[in-house]
Amino acid sequence: QVQFVESGGGLVQAGGSLTLSCAASGRTFSSYAMGWFRQALGKEREFVAAITWRGGNTYYADSVKGRFTISKDNAKNTVYLQMNSLKSEDTAIYFCGASLAVTMRPSSIPYWGQGTQVTVSS
Repeated sequence: QVQFVESGGGLVQAGGSLTLSCAASGRTFSSYAMGWFRQALGKEREFVAAITWRGGNTYYADSVKGRFTISKDNAKNTVYLQMNSLKSEDTAIYFCGASLAVTMRPSSIPYWGQGTQVTVSS
């Protein structure tokens, strides 16, 4: 059974930093891409960042480029999202997901975690 456990969310002031973790289990993800998405209240889920397990290639939404960094630890089967210079508009539930190819479309993600809340106060 595929399972993702996200952690690291919380309340932070604007300009602050948080690091999210997504621990994966239940299968081998070496041929998958892992992505972070977020969903703000009343809005659709949107792409944030992605990384391929095998090559470590990274992809970012324009809104987070230069502020967020996605990384992975193969030994721990864990993907991270380092978030710096946080803004109030970054407030959302953050989800990690896995797919066979990098995608920015939430509808193409077959495996999701339960999400972790990030709240940025201004």
